[in-house]
Amino acid sequence: MHLSRGTRWALRIGTGLTLAFLYLPLIVIAIYAFNSRRTATWPPPGFTLTWFDKAFHNHGVRSALWTSVEAGLGATAIALVLGTLASFAVSRHRFFGRETVSFLVILPIALPGIVTGMAFTTTFTQVLGIDLSLFTIIVGHATFCIVVVYNNVIARLRRTSGSFEEASADLGAHTWQTFWYVTFPQLRSALVAGALLAFALSFDEVIVTTFTAGDRETLPIWILSNLSRPNQLPVVNVVGVVVILMSIIPVYVAQRITADPVGGRAPAKAPAAAPAP
Repeated sequence: MHLSRGTRWALRIGTGLTLAFLYLPLIVIAIYAFNSRRTATWPPPGFTLTWFDKAFHNHGVRSALWTSVEAGLGATAIALVLGTLASFAVSRHRFFGRETVSFLVILPIALPGIVTGMAFTTTFTQVLGIDLSLFTIIVGHATFCIVVVYNNVIARLRRTSGSFEEASADLGAHTWQTFWYVTFPQLRSALVAGALLAFALSFDEVIVTTFTAGDRETLPIWILSNLSRPNQLPVVNVVGVVVILMSIIPVYVAQRITADPVGGRAPAKAPAAAPAP
């Protein structure tokens, strides 16, 4: 489609404004992480790496980081299993209420986090009698991580014909052989992308974590607790940069894995068969 020069410039300016709206605050936090003063003054009078060293040797930061990693890995593992099973059930089988099941699986990510957190706290402490711990954080995070894995896997299954699995079964392969040699290779990138997105979603979760953490502290909770302490503000800025990076990396990798090639050359046509003599 041909666009006029004015339209192209308008699109460029609109894109630039959108990116600035989204990422300018993050850039400001990154700049403040190098601020030579404890107080936030703009522009920074100087730059230093001192706060990175202090953040690295801060026991609270390291403990909170490890808790966030544990919670993210645990929630991602649960989401991979349950999200994949649910996607297979909805995509490969026809049954009454199938669309309702799909809706209920997706719903948790749309619910307010404070409602989900309250529900889990009440269920764990009053109904099940379970103390709030790392386990409850993982379960709380898994509810919305399942949605990410489910959406990735079911999208891939809908683009993959079930005839390959039927052909494998006709050739004598049992269920696990069919899954491992036929289905799994087609789902591998979708599973990896879903896992990366689920981990990123869990890693920076605050609201549900606040209700389910008990005396445990994740990195976002540590930031929230220390944000109002002036002496800790430079370290908080450094930790914020770390959270940004640890969220960007898995999202970028997931996007690269699942992205369809754009503008690639069409595959060459096979040469025509020579006419029979």
